[in-house]
Amino acid sequence: MKTGLAAGVASLALALLAAPAESREIVSFPGYAPGTVVVRTKERRLYFVAGEGVALRYPVAVGKPGKQWHGITHIDGKYVRPAWSPPAEVKRDNPHLPDVIPGGVPENPMGERALTLALDEYAIHGTNRPDSIGRFASYGCIRMHNADVINLFERVRVGTPVVVVP
Repeated sequence: MKTGLAAGVASLALALLAAPAESREIVSFPGYAPGTVVVRTKERRLYFVAGEGVALRYPVAVGKPGKQWHGITHIDGKYVRPAWSPPAEVKRDNPHLPDVIPGGVPENPMGERALTLALDEYAIHGTNRPDSIGRFASYGCIRMHNADVINLFERVRVGTPVVVVP
């Protein structure tokens, strides 16, 4: 058990060398299998369980009141600089939005990477609004700093379990 913890910490320490101090950090996180992504909505934090009892913690933006969800799903797609089509609810609230915003342009709210989830129209993605991180700000998606979503993108695969708790 200690060797798993030590290996997890060593691996994460190397990954953090280029990370901004206020962004991601290594934390103790028991109770979930390595490779699981856990979002704690109230904390506005995402945890990637990197080893037994050890996780990489990232600050995130989560759903606004009334737009939050909880449950178990998995990553069903990985995309680099994805185009974005506003879901019907977003389009209804913001009719001025175009039907599609190309990937890689500053107006695209998906940022540098997107990890789509196997339910509805939700994703874990970067953002062009870094000021929203740490807030209840989205229509249900999990927003991350672009550097953080790139870091997470490289750690997960299609099929990675995702658990969202209150």
